[in-house]
Amino acid sequence: MTQHAREAVGSTFDPARMQHARRQSWAALQGIRQRMRPGISEDEAKAEAAKVFAELGMERLWHPVIIRIGPNTIKTYRQPSAPDVRLGQDDIYFIDLGLVFDGHEGDVGDTFTVGHAPAQQACAQAARDLHRDVADAWHTRGLSGQALYNYADARAEAMGWRFNHAIKGHRVSDFPHAIHKGGDLGDFEHRPGEGLWILEIQISHPTEPFGAFYEDLLIHAAS
Repeated sequence: MTQHAREAVGSTFDPARMQHARRQSWAALQGIRQRMRPGISEDEAKAEAAKVFAELGMERLWHPVIIRIGPNTIKTYRQPSAPDVRLGQDDIYFIDLGLVFDGHEGDVGDTFTVGHAPAQQACAQAARDLHRDVADAWHTRGLSGQALYNYADARAEAMGWRFNHAIKGHRVSDFPHAIHKGGDLGDFEHRPGEGLWILEIQISHPTEPFGAFYEDLLIHAAS
């Protein structure tokens, strides 16, 4: 079903199950969002997340739960959070989930605010808007993975945000996708196939210590 070795899948791969994993992952993210409240720490939020996963019948994590609050929202995936950060009354946070349902990998992320935080809210919305813009470019222009991230960088700058170049997207598949060594979407020289790649976007404010993150599966009928 794919043209390139980096888009290899396992014998049990099923696009419908990929969509199921995506939907369940988004449901989990919204369930965690409902449990976020001023004063909560990142570790406490992860404990709440585990309860949501159990309710949804998640099989396992394929990457650790990432919940970043306030100044930690400018951290990349592999950077540890500054300790003892708690959600303020007027604040920003993001959730990044890598969950397995029915043997297939979901990977979703979004950013939210609490209280009165207009600059942070604008940043969160900008990450969603940029993701939609880049996904539309994939759909309508057939850009390669490399071209998609070059486009994302230029659009982020035009929008007035700093683009995180360390975030380049990646493969998903039937678990575990890592055996196929698909690498980063931002290094893929071909047009990415549908339902196989996660487009990740991370931006930050040009001068203030906060940022936003959004990710979702590249599909033609995103909803």
